[in-house]
Amino acid sequence: MIDALTLAVIQAGLQQVCNEMDITFSRAAFSPVIAEADDRSDGIYAAEDGALIAQGELGLPVFVGTMAHSAAHLVRLIGEGAVAAPEPGDIYIVNDPYLGGTHLMDVRFCRPFFVDGELFCWLQNTGHWPDIGGMVPGGFSAHATEVEQEGLRLPPVKLFKKGALDREILSIIQSNIRVADQRIGDIKAQAAALLVGETRLAEMVTRYGLPTLREAIAGIRARAAERMLAEIQRIPDGVYTSETFVDSDGVVDAPLRIALTVTRQGDELVFDLSDSSPPCQGPMNSVWATTCSAVYLAMKHIFPDVPINAGTFAPLRVIRPEGTFLDARYPRPVSGCAAEVSQRIAEAVFLAIAQALPAEVWAAPAGTSGNFALGGFDPARKAGYVMYQITGGGYGGTAEADGLTNGCSTIGISKTAPVEVMEQYYPVLFRRFAIHEGSGGAGAQRGGFGVHYEVELLRGEAKASFVMDHGRFGPPGVLGGGEGAKNVVKLHRGGQTTIPLHLSKDQGLQLRAGDRVEVMTPGGGGYGDPRARDPALVARDVRRGYYTPEQAKAVWG
Repeated sequence: MIDALTLAVIQAGLQQVCNEMDITFSRAAFSPVIAEADDRSDGIYAAEDGALIAQGELGLPVFVGTMAHSAAHLVRLIGEGAVAAPEPGDIYIVNDPYLGGTHLMDVRFCRPFFVDGELFCWLQNTGHWPDIGGMVPGGFSAHATEVEQEGLRLPPVKLFKKGALDREILSIIQSNIRVADQRIGDIKAQAAALLVGETRLAEMVTRYGLPTLREAIAGIRARAAERMLAEIQRIPDGVYTSETFVDSDGVVDAPLRIALTVTRQGDELVFDLSDSSPPCQGPMNSVWATTCSAVYLAMKHIFPDVPINAGTFAPLRVIRPEGTFLDARYPRPVSGCAAEVSQRIAEAVFLAIAQALPAEVWAAPAGTSGNFALGGFDPARKAGYVMYQITGGGYGGTAEADGLTNGCSTIGISKTAPVEVMEQYYPVLFRRFAIHEGSGGAGAQRGGFGVHYEVELLRGEAKASFVMDHGRFGPPGVLGGGEGAKNVVKLHRGGQTTIPLHLSKDQGLQLRAGDRVEVMTPGGGGYGDPRARDPALVARDVRRGYYTPEQAKAVWG
């Protein structure tokens, strides 16, 4: 039996393998969304069923569940003979959302890891490609009504065979995406990260031996399950309900309801989303893998000390919400599922668990990734481009402190790429990048503030698209706290200012040199009764310009 110290060292070693893959991927990638914003993740998955063994601390939390689902589908398809069996040096590529994915722009590579000819595990990563084809640059089609309109959908196929890149498959991919010549840099970076993982994992096999590693992985998984069970046992037996809303699906201008019931029963915490809205016409449907992963990542936020592996989620049972927009089936469009709908699901989990553990859970965060894509032709460089930007927002207030300002999205660690980098890559100028003043929800502890930015097109023509959320409803507060400010999008074109019909979603908006897009992201919800806030803190916020005196008087009296 492995002693506790060795078990801890192996657990840290497996996570370090994933961390090195993450760092390699970002440092070698061409696209700013990966190289600067870190919209990617790497992990190790079990050979027999794709269960999560380890994931890096530097990867997007939403990929915790989705990559495990993806690996499980790959194992199943290989077993059925629908996909060719793995050999050393192979790398499968897949982005099919219905096979454990998210939206089409999240492209997964999966490499088998062999020890003495036996498949030991899978090394897998996901990277957000700036474009995957489809009807708009960047892939965030706000008006798509079927998945084919969103881009190229890839089933699991071997992009690398015995270490060699398959040029024929590569040519198919490049022929169906924009700015194809730039993707080869991301492809090689993604493959290189898996090779680093294979090298580091082989060193661990040499150091500890295969039997010890297998025993350690089983032990780590069992301990994670015990840790999560101990945490959920602090939740009193009972039923907790909540609801949140997606602004619209981008096609029908009406909100989508997420209805959650959380039941603590014995050694399980059961999540039921079955009363949510039916499948929608637009791209705000969520595939099962993303829905499940959203619940997992929300619980990991609430109990951050529980290590990440398949055992972490064993005590959590998510009932598949068949017949709702949270269980999308082909050909439903899904471009908004990972970046937006998943955050509404996590928000519903926070609001439900806050009823049971009010001192440990916070008010709702901004809950949108602020997906903004701009595609066009730069006459100065005589080349096409696709710019994709993620933006932060305010976090909710807690029992002990005000919310964080300009925090990353709930589902990831992705951060906004530096504006200086974006201005070097693309024909744009950021006229403003500042705090969204007044956006934090009122409370004894107020919400954090969102971001206010304004970007101008300098040359040529381009098309802008965005899939965001919280434009109709602000992030809710808890225990009497006020909601954070709503998301605001304005287009300044030809001397006129317009607001999109769907507030937070639109696509293919024609821009000419001098036109500007202005975005104000949401603030976090407030925690507790605003009248209980320390007057000195209100005065401080007014002095700093966060609120006007009139706002402060109206909100805090």
